[in-house]
Amino acid sequence: MNKKLRRLPLWKQHLFSIVFSLFCMGAATGVSALYFHLVPDNSANIVLVFILALMLVSRYCVGYLYGIVCSVVAVICINYMFTYPYFKLNFTLTGYPITFIGMLAVTLFTSTMTSHLAIQADVIAEREKQLAEAEMEKMRANLLRAISHDLRTPLTGMIGNSSVFLENQARLSEEEKKEIVTNIYNDSNWLLNMVENLLTVTRIRGDSLTINTSSEPVEEVLSEALQKLHKRYPNAQIKVRVPDAFILLPMDAILIEQVTINLLENAIVHSDSLAPIELLVEEHPHSVSFTIRDYGVGIPEDMLDHLFDGTPHTPSHTSDAHKGMGIGLSICKTIITAHHGTLTARNHSRGAEFIFTLPKKH
Repeated sequence: MNKKLRRLPLWKQHLFSIVFSLFCMGAATGVSALYFHLVPDNSANIVLVFILALMLVSRYCVGYLYGIVCSVVAVICINYMFTYPYFKLNFTLTGYPITFIGMLAVTLFTSTMTSHLAIQADVIAEREKQLAEAEMEKMRANLLRAISHDLRTPLTGMIGNSSVFLENQARLSEEEKKEIVTNIYNDSNWLLNMVENLLTVTRIRGDSLTINTSSEPVEEVLSEALQKLHKRYPNAQIKVRVPDAFILLPMDAILIEQVTINLLENAIVHSDSLAPIELLVEEHPHSVSFTIRDYGVGIPEDMLDHLFDGTPHTPSHTSDAHKGMGIGLSICKTIITAHHGTLTARNHSRGAEFIFTLPKKH
């Protein structure tokens, strides 16, 4: 019995088993009668038809009872309808006990194998559930670690700059005041971006990473993401290339917008290059890939294996320490995983690129 049937209430399982058993026995009898009418001189194959029906009953019905009852019914049908003298029961025929024992053995063997397979399937499902829960716990821990770094640092910078401004306002030049206020403004924007990322995660419900998706036009989703990014980085140069064909994908548009914004912003901030960033969309038979490619310094090789685990990667002594990639990339990975897609990063000859794929069907 398959997993869906085993989830039904017990009375529904038995109701299905009764109906399915009657259907299989009726179908076997009908097929056997037709075969016997067409090939009356070779009735031995009729036994095979009933054995197939018994295997189906044993495979899809609850327990052993239905298979055993159907074995008895099958032997009686063969004896009564397809064995001379026809339409009379004759239990003294040579080989009759062997036929009954053989059918009963097939039924018990099939039922036993089915029960074992069902038990193994439950064990595997439970193990997969435990692994998924362990992965979620690891993801939570990584996110919390990233949050503690990526949120604390801009707050510390804002408090420090505010304190300097308040305590030394009279002695500061206009240029120094402007620099302090600019730093506070930049830290505030970065903090706002982090909060938006955290709010994005709340759209993903529960431990199973479930989301609500609908068919969305890829070009419109990317356009919306680029408009939002342009408000933050008006001077950023981004070259977009999408297929001419109209592409609809099942997705949560807001989440995919956030992924696109995060990856593009990551390229703008960390590439250390003024060269235009490329956003390439390619359609494949079963998925669509999105490539964000920069022409900058690339990603250190020792970071490639840990980019998406939520670990802050930017050294704390650098001037943009608060702009670590940890939380943003970790959230991107979570979102793409919830869409049953993939997210990878790699270096190319003149920089780095991030590629995420979304399936055309879940």
